[in-house]
Order: sequence, then C-alpha cells, then structure tokens
Amino acid sequence: MRCPKCGFPDDKVIDSRSSREGVTIRRRRECLDCHHRFTTYEHVERPTLMVVKRDGRREEFQREKLLSGIRRACQKRPVGEPEIESLAEEILGDLSNTFDGEVSTKDIGSRVMERLRTMDPIAYVRYASVYRRFEEATDFVQEVKKLEAKHDTLTARLPGL
Repeated sequence: MRCPKCGFPDDKVIDSRSSREGVTIRRRRECLDCHHRFTTYEHVERPTLMVVKRDGRREEFQREKLLSGIRRACQKRPVGEPEIESLAEEILGDLSNTFDGEVSTKDIGSRVMERLRTMDPIAYVRYASVYRRFEEATDFVQEVKKLEAKHDTLTARLPGL
C-alpha cells in the first residue's frame, strides 16, 4: 500500500479491527519512510452486477450511487453515517445473493424503500418521491397515506373474528 503523503510503497499495519458487523476490516497503517499514519478498509469483492435501467441500458452497479441516494433521502434526519453504510451493505449483499449478473433498477429501488420505510418514514417518502418520479403534491399525499396504514404482515385475522 502506497503512503498517501509521500508515495513510499512500504508500510506496517499498526492495528486491525473488524467493522460494519464483520463485513469490512479497518487497518491503521504507518509509512516506513515518513511515519505518516493512515487508514485503509478491506472488504470482500463481490462479482460484478450490471444494472438494467428503465430505458434498457446496462451499466455496472456502483455502490457509491446507492449510498448517494440513501444519503440524500436521509439528509437532516436522525440517521447516522454508520446506519447508512450498514443499510447499503445489507442491500448490496441481498442483491448479490439474489441476482446473478443483472439486476433491475426496480429491484434495487424496492429494496431501498422497504428498508427505509422501517428506518425513517420521512427518508422513505423522500426516496420514493425520486424513485417513483412524483410530479404532483397528490402523489406525496397518497404515499403518506400508505405509511399511515398498518404494515403488519405477521398478524392475520382469523375467520369469524
């Protein structure tokens, strides 16, 4: 690993820790030449996913785009960066385990909305407004009304009650 300060190619690892629920490893390093300390992250490289856009175009999945969309939805909300990173990692893991090679934007968006709905309802509506391309205020009202409806999938009413 090259030192980001002086470019020297050798360093030593001072500390290693598992982070983000064991998904990544955080390493503190020290340059053997200038003694500058820096941090690197190591994570498992997953097979490349191709995203199929609404218009049929295909492009390589970019984790940063997923993070950017989630960050924008959670802006000025009580959702911290570790939660956003964890959410993105969870979604990415789910997509990698479910799809081989290609995934549609519809599948990505629905997974993000599903998780944001339980995490922060305001962030959910913000994300939905962009993802579903809301054009009028009534679209927002309808989505908020859906939030007000109970979202309990575990309790089913018994016949005759």
